[in-house]
Amino acid sequence: MTEAEFLPMSDGPIRRIGVLSMHTSPLDQPGAGDSGGLNVYVRELAASMADKGTECDIYVRRTNPDVAEIVELETGVNVIQIEAGPYGLEKADLPAVVDIWTQGVAAYLDRRPVDAFHAHYWLSAVAGHHLKHEFDLPLAVTFHTLGRIKSIAGDSEPEGRIRAEELVIGCADAVFASGSVEADQLTSLYGIPRDRIEILTPGVDSKIFNPNALSSARTVIGLGDYPVLLFVGRIQALKGLDVAIGALALSNSREARLVVVGGLSGDEGPKTYTDLKQRIKNNGLDDRVIFVEPQTHQALSTYYRAADVCLVPSRSESFGLVALEAAACGTAVVASNVGGLRDNVTDGVTGILVNEREPGRFAAAVDQLLDDPEMRSEMGRQGALRASLNSWDLGAANAIEVFSRLTSKELVFCG
Repeated sequence: MTEAEFLPMSDGPIRRIGVLSMHTSPLDQPGAGDSGGLNVYVRELAASMADKGTECDIYVRRTNPDVAEIVELETGVNVIQIEAGPYGLEKADLPAVVDIWTQGVAAYLDRRPVDAFHAHYWLSAVAGHHLKHEFDLPLAVTFHTLGRIKSIAGDSEPEGRIRAEELVIGCADAVFASGSVEADQLTSLYGIPRDRIEILTPGVDSKIFNPNALSSARTVIGLGDYPVLLFVGRIQALKGLDVAIGALALSNSREARLVVVGGLSGDEGPKTYTDLKQRIKNNGLDDRVIFVEPQTHQALSTYYRAADVCLVPSRSESFGLVALEAAACGTAVVASNVGGLRDNVTDGVTGILVNEREPGRFAAAVDQLLDDPEMRSEMGRQGALRASLNSWDLGAANAIEVFSRLTSKELVFCG
C-alpha cells in the first residue's frame, strides 16, 4: 500500500491510533532477535481495534531496505517504517537515534493525523513523550518491562532508561498494566497515581491456541513417546533457559526431553548459547535437549499441545504470554513466582509457581506433574478454561474505551 492508497480516517470518537514500536516490528518473527511477546501484543491488539473501527498506524524503525515503507497487515492496520540510523543497530544503540526516529514519525503525522498515541517499551515512550507535546494529543504507554524491575531481578539496566521511564510516567495520560502485580509495581517503584493506571490484559487467539490431542501434535513435529518439557522464548539470560536445562538434569525422569523453541537475542546471544551448550554437554544431555528455530504462531500451538509441561523460568515478566498460550492449549505450566506470572498462573490450579529460580525446585515441580497424570491433565483443563477468558477482542474494547476517555479530558503535562 502506498501513501496515496491510505483509506480516509474512519468515523467515530477514536478514529486512528498512532502505535509507536520503535525497537521491534510486528512484521518480525517472534522468538528471534528482539522479537517476542511484545510483537504479538502489538499486532493482535491493533488488529482487534481495527475490527472495532479504530484504525492503527504502527510506526517502527526500518531495519531492512527490502521491506516496503508501508505494509498493510489488514484493513485498518498499517506498519510504517521510519528511517533512523543504520539498519543493523543493536537495541543498546537505539537511544542515540530516538530523536531522529521521532522526527520521522512527526513528519508522517502531519499528513496522517491520529487521535492519540500508544507507545510500547521505554524507547517508544520517550518518542511518544515528545510527540504528545508537539501534537497536543493523549499518550498511553505499555512498558512491557520496567528498568527498576529488571535491575531488582539482577539485570544491568542503564540509569538513563530508568530516568526516562520516570519522566514519561510523570507526563503520560495513562499507563497500561497487564495485571494487578504490574500495577502495584508501577505505584510502589515509580509513584504513578492509581487513577492513571489502566489494566489491559493480553489475550490469546482461541482459534489457534486450544486443546487438542497430544499424540497427534507429537507426530506432526516428530517427537517420540517420552515426557516432553517445553521452553518457548528468546535465548537470553532473562528468560532462564539455564534453569530449564538444570531442571532436566535433576529430574527423576531419565527419558524426558527438553524442547527449546526460540532464537538468539541481542549481542550477548551467541555467548549465552555457547554457555548453555557447554552446560548441556557437562550434564550429559546432548541427546535430551532439542533446539528448534522460532516458529510462527500457528505452528507454535502444536508445540504447546505436544508438551507435558511448559517451563517459564524467567527472572522477570510483566505478564508472560507464553504461559497463557500454553495454558490455552491445555498444557500445565511451571513458572517463576515473579511479576505478571503471578496473575497469569494460578498456583496449584493451572500450574505451579516456583518461589526460587533454582533448578532443583523446578525439577521437583516437574516431577510432581510427570508422576501424577491426573493432576497434570486437570491443570491443563483448568488452564484452558482460564485462558479462554482472555481475548484480544476484550482487550481492544478496553483500550478503545480508555482512549475515548483520554481524548475528552484535560491532558496531563510535566510537573
